[in-house]
Amino acid sequence: MADVDVLIKTSAKRTRELFASDFASTSQLASSLPTPYSVAPIIPSAQEQADKLSITSRIRSEYANAKELPPALAAKQASAASVRRKKPKTQAGEGVPSDPKMAQMIEGITERDEKVSGSASNALIVRQGGNRPNIAGGLPTRDAPSSSLIRRENIRQPKPEWHAPWKLKRVVSGHLGWVRALAVEPGNKWFCSGAGDRTIKLWDLASGTLKLTLTGHISTVRGLAVSPRHPYLFSCGEDKKVLNWDLETNKVIRHFHGHLSGVYTLALHPTLDVLITGGRDGVARVWDMRSRSNIHVLSGHKGTVSNIQAQEADPQIITSSLDSTVRLWDLAAGKTMGVLTHHKKGVRALTTHPEEFTFASASTGSIKQWKCPEGAFMQNFEAPNCVINTLAVNQDNVMVAGGDDGSMSFFDWKTGHRFQSEDSIAQPGSLAAEAGIMCATFDRTGARLITGEADKTIKVWAPDTTATEETHPMDWTPTLGRQKF
Repeated sequence: MADVDVLIKTSAKRTRELFASDFASTSQLASSLPTPYSVAPIIPSAQEQADKLSITSRIRSEYANAKELPPALAAKQASAASVRRKKPKTQAGEGVPSDPKMAQMIEGITERDEKVSGSASNALIVRQGGNRPNIAGGLPTRDAPSSSLIRRENIRQPKPEWHAPWKLKRVVSGHLGWVRALAVEPGNKWFCSGAGDRTIKLWDLASGTLKLTLTGHISTVRGLAVSPRHPYLFSCGEDKKVLNWDLETNKVIRHFHGHLSGVYTLALHPTLDVLITGGRDGVARVWDMRSRSNIHVLSGHKGTVSNIQAQEADPQIITSSLDSTVRLWDLAAGKTMGVLTHHKKGVRALTTHPEEFTFASASTGSIKQWKCPEGAFMQNFEAPNCVINTLAVNQDNVMVAGGDDGSMSFFDWKTGHRFQSEDSIAQPGSLAAEAGIMCATFDRTGARLITGEADKTIKVWAPDTTATEETHPMDWTPTLGRQKF
């Protein structure tokens, strides 16, 4: 038995020497042992006393100035406390300390401070219901609405709407140069095309037969628009000309002079007798259709104005430029309402939705959707990695993007999902490099798509009427990426 006692004492001595730094000196530990079989000290060790002093000093240094709340905050806290008292407790575990030892130390410190000071304190004291801040898992106000450190809910990607695949229905030949401009007349009976052969041709939409050829430009025709309220056709080209054609006599009745370089795009205001043109001189000019007077010169772009869209409500004019920006214009004041600088490369194409108050812009490898009137960013599309020359969207939420490599991408407007990709085939006898989509537009019903291409042809596309969701299932899987931000 004596040998056992010696072994225990020896083991205790070695243990105390090993862990003495965690408690205090070896002599102090030895003096606090009442029996030879006790290892842990009964009286508070030096470490515990040091921890308590450290907490005391931290509480005084950090919260000494916050013991008394300002009168406004005190009144607000009192009203919040009265509301809390009226509400029944819903959580059984509310007010349970996460660290009981730390709670006991802080409680002892605050009780001693209250005895010394003799005054009430709002700093780290026991609240009604036994709640303590920082150690009790939060205050009763932790259920109040707050945006700090809250995990946001994952955005559920909406499933795209199913669309029938589009197929080539007709190829129309007749131009001797790249087809750079297309426009459909409001009655949806014919459409016109402008090309690098300096001519404007009118085609029957149903049969694709040539109805008329207009000659007047001395360089490539880059923009066309048919007025919905007058028998007028407007055209612009790289020869700096903006011409107004009377379709009853098939003659030019007005010239709009003012641009200093080639005119690449034009648009008609849907309700006002106003024409907007833009081109290489970097400005968009607003013309009075009747008097030919230049109402506004919309200056601000630092590069070629590539596309213009006009609509009834503000922003009534939207312009894109090769300086990588999109500008929204106040037509009445003739000033910029906003500048969209999200694109990294030149913006070559714009399109507005026929029914929604939204629009899309495209640059090389990037298509973005925007919300009017402030131009708020909505989402990115799964854009092809090529130079996108044209965009068009119809009432069925089908958007098409045409690239300079002959690729055509069809998108669901709501979700940005690309449900079909096609490569346009250049006509026999043309170079492979001439397989490029220069312009595209839907007819008034949205059931036919017309594209003008670099192989000098016009192609007419239509959805496959025999396709169903079973025969052509949608290839779509939700991703974890947050595409909207």
